[in-house]
Amino acid sequence: MNPGSIGNLEVNSGNSGNRGIILVVSGPNLDLLGTREPAIYGRATLDMHIQAAAEEAKQLGFTIEHFQSNHEGEIVGSIHSATGRAVAIIANLGALTHYSWSIRDALAAYDGIVVEVHLSNPVAREEFRHVSVLAEIAEGSIAGFGGLGYILAVKAIHALL
Repeated sequence: MNPGSIGNLEVNSGNSGNRGIILVVSGPNLDLLGTREPAIYGRATLDMHIQAAAEEAKQLGFTIEHFQSNHEGEIVGSIHSATGRAVAIIANLGALTHYSWSIRDALAAYDGIVVEVHLSNPVAREEFRHVSVLAEIAEGSIAGFGGLGYILAVKAIHALL
């Protein structure tokens, strides 16, 4: 595991008084980006994607916090902690996207904007990836653009607020 991506990491520290916090929640196996199936997910690491999102967020007046876990319950806890504190959540939940009703329910109870992100295009892959249990509660989904998806999600949040 990459310790820089585990836990509640504030990427733009010292940027209080801005438009708010965007929590990026990363699910299982995303800590392996850069080495895991590079033909599908590319060579960029999760930290590189988060840093790019943080740079975009800073330009638009937001702060990025990042939480990555390979454990469903920890992800639910991070979502619960965002209520009343973060203006939006960018969720790349990996395989949990397709079956985690507990994460779906946590996001449904969250009081801010939710944007779903996928590095690859799930609809162009195996059939089990075609369904997202998050789709009906997210404001939108960005898929298939690699790391650019995180930047696009920050821009979408900015436009929605």
